[in-house]
Amino acid sequence: MGLLSTLAQVWTVQRTVRDLGRYRAALNDPRGTQHRWLLNQVRREQGTLFGRDHHFDEIRSVADFRRNVPIGTYEDHAPYIERVRQGETEALFHRQSVRMFALTSGTTSARKYIPVTDRVLENYRRMWTAWGFLAYSRHRAAFPHARLTLVGDWDEFRTPSGIPCGSISGFTARLQNWIVRRGYVLPLAAARLPSLAAKYYLAWRLGLVRTVGSWMTPNPSTLLQLARFGTEHAEALLRDVRDGTLTGPYEWPAELLREVRGRLHPAAARARELEHLLHRTGEWRPRDVWPELQLIGCWTGGSMGAYLRSFPRYFGDIAVRDLGLIASEGRMTFPFEDHTPSGVLEVVSGFFEFIPVGDIESRQPTVLEAHELQEGHEYFILLTTASGLYRYHIRDVVRCTGWHHRTPLLEFLHKGDGVTSITGEKLTEYQATVAMSEALRECGLPVDAFALAPCWQEERPYYRLLLEAAAVPNAAMAQILAEAVDRRLQAGNIEYASKRRSDRLGPLQPMIVPNGFWERWDEQQRQRSGGTAEQFKRRVLLPQLPDGLLETLAERLLAPEACVN
Repeated sequence: MGLLSTLAQVWTVQRTVRDLGRYRAALNDPRGTQHRWLLNQVRREQGTLFGRDHHFDEIRSVADFRRNVPIGTYEDHAPYIERVRQGETEALFHRQSVRMFALTSGTTSARKYIPVTDRVLENYRRMWTAWGFLAYSRHRAAFPHARLTLVGDWDEFRTPSGIPCGSISGFTARLQNWIVRRGYVLPLAAARLPSLAAKYYLAWRLGLVRTVGSWMTPNPSTLLQLARFGTEHAEALLRDVRDGTLTGPYEWPAELLREVRGRLHPAAARARELEHLLHRTGEWRPRDVWPELQLIGCWTGGSMGAYLRSFPRYFGDIAVRDLGLIASEGRMTFPFEDHTPSGVLEVVSGFFEFIPVGDIESRQPTVLEAHELQEGHEYFILLTTASGLYRYHIRDVVRCTGWHHRTPLLEFLHKGDGVTSITGEKLTEYQATVAMSEALRECGLPVDAFALAPCWQEERPYYRLLLEAAAVPNAAMAQILAEAVDRRLQAGNIEYASKRRSDRLGPLQPMIVPNGFWERWDEQQRQRSGGTAEQFKRRVLLPQLPDGLLETLAERLLAPEACVN
């Protein structure tokens, strides 16, 4: 078994080193790499229904491509994707099979179906392997230990033609060989647990009897919830560790029980160690439970950065590496460094175009290629991918933060619809996140969950700052924080400042919501959209609400009948 594991690792490393060598060469020629990728894609799919409708056989250049294919949304692609769902694969793919449909998170709208072919799957796996190779090369002490990774269900349901629909991360986990899977805390069957709490319990139960070197899942808020979960369920977890059982207030599927049976052994010594830790510190922090924990992989850009302020409390001085700007629709960036949301554009995974933010409402917007970007400028990104998406407007706003070789480094800021404007201030999620981060440093508070909500009043509209009761010591401190955020918003948005000075916009007002509000809010939003917990991103800017509706919403959400198990 040791020899097989070693041989598998050597083979993977050799292949990954070759892939990274080719990737680095491509980064020195982004224009040529992008053009070759696009023309190969067009030639490959010119016989498809989409290719015939858009005259792919006439395309010889980027200019031809733009002339024949308009900028599109999911709704523009949906008729072709629906035909693929019904089994007409040639609507988008020539002589290819669709292995699954990746479902988007549903954060801003209904979930979308993104076809995953063997080409898509191979690229997805190759780039994740490269991410892991670089991350563990930097943090070698984490590599021998288990990895705690949360993935979603790959087979939530099937299309009329029998194709599974769900999480691509769950699907690729299925394809890993048993040698690799031994290194993960959670078994494959955990991806199909319908209860997020059950998944958290299982992660702690199995993780407590292993050494764990890394935690990974896209959303940092999920990691914080998981970090707090152990203390909240310490009594049941201690009993299970001591007795070698798996209980908890959950129903465990037979498939999962079969898969974990060999891992459940009485561990009285470990239980005593954990009990002593709990009595000594009053809680189980991952940094204490797993001293070998070295690395966290999650999103860090845009509003996600707000959660990172709470990481030191639970994880200590740990390396955090962004997973890259990645969505069900495709991977857009690849990070090379820790502690930065910037990643290099994925020039080998698709063809990317960019529209300056100020041009997005224009009837004929400026459209740029990767090599034409300017450092410090903000853009909407358009995707053309092997998933059958062409000039797809994903509505992500990115900023060019520099260059890696000759290829731009990009940082995710916010969704294009992450903007509110009740008096013309055009406040963005990114501005709200930055203002909150600076205000928290000024006030010395460890808040990790908040939102701003525009509230309409005829005499003077204003924004509300929503905070859970446990996040601030008292109402006076909440008011001080709101005033600090308001000042930072004025400093970062000249239109907001103008509207505040002219009294057209009232001062930011704090609103304290009961503890547990954000957890219930997130669950409600996920149930409404059908999204998964691993992908879900809470909006920092909520939709405009009439005055008084927030209070009513909070009361309803925290009512006993609204509780979610």
